[in-house]
Amino acid sequence: MNHLDLHVHTTASDGMFSPKDVVKMAREKALHGIAITDHDTVDGVEEALKYGKESGIMVIPGVEISTVADGQDIHVLGYYVDYTDQAFHARLREQREARQRRNVLLLKKLEDLGVRITMEEVLSKKKDQTGNAGRPHIAEVLVEKGVVQSMNEAFDKYLGKDGAAYVTTPRIRPEEAIVFIRQAGGIPVLAHPGLYQDDKLVNDLAKAGLGGIEVNHPDHDERMKLHYTQIARRFGILTTGGSDFHGERHGSMYHAPLGTCFTDLETVEKLAEKAGE
Repeated sequence: MNHLDLHVHTTASDGMFSPKDVVKMAREKALHGIAITDHDTVDGVEEALKYGKESGIMVIPGVEISTVADGQDIHVLGYYVDYTDQAFHARLREQREARQRRNVLLLKKLEDLGVRITMEEVLSKKKDQTGNAGRPHIAEVLVEKGVVQSMNEAFDKYLGKDGAAYVTTPRIRPEEAIVFIRQAGGIPVLAHPGLYQDDKLVNDLAKAGLGGIEVNHPDHDERMKLHYTQIARRFGILTTGGSDFHGERHGSMYHAPLGTCFTDLETVEKLAEKAGE
C-alpha cells in the first residue's frame, strides 16, 4: 500500500510513542512510510530513520513549527529538512523556549480561573524527559485531577483556541517558519488550515512560499477538503495528508489513529523533488 502518514508525533514532543514504536506501528498498519513531525524539534528523527531502514518503512525527516498570526497559533510542517543543520537546531530551540513561556502563562491563567496545577505535574506527563511539553500534557493533568472528564473537554473548556485559558506568546510569524524550513533544505506545508478558519492567511502564505497545504486531516470535513484542494490548485502547490497522530490519553485519541489520513507516494516524491527550492 503506497500510503504515507505525513503528520506523526512522538515522545520527542507530545506524542505517546517513541520514534521506534511509531515506525513499528506503521509497519503493522502496512503503511509505506511516515513523516516524523514533532513540535519545534527534530530530536526524534534519527531514531525513526534508523528503525525505518531496518523495517523497510520510509521515514521522512520533518518538523511542525509553532507560529502566531493574528492572535492564534498557526502550525507549519516542514518535510525533508536537514535535521543535522545546527542553525536550524538553534532556531527550533528558540521556538521551544517560547513554548515553555506559553505553558507558564497558560498555567497562570488556569490558576486565575481557580484551577491550580504545577509545572512539575505537567512535566511528569512527558514520556521522554528530554522532549518538550505541550497542551496535551496539561490536559492529562486536568483529567487526572478531575477538573474535566476527558481530553476533549480539557481543550474545549480551557486549552483550545476558544478555551477560557487559551493564551499565545510572542513567536515568529508563519512566513518566517517558511523561510527557516526552506533554508534547512525542506519544503513547508501549512498544517490543518481548517482549524484557523482564515482564508486570507492561507492565501497569503501560499504567496509567501508554501509548497503545500495539508488537506487530508482528521479535523477537516469533506467540504473543507474540497475547499483547500481548490486553493492549492489555484497556487499550483501540493496537497498532503496526515493523521496528526499523538496516541491515546485517558480514552481520547488526539487527533486520530496512525494512518487514518495519508498522502500517496507520488505526492511524496514531488515533495522530495521540490524540497529546498
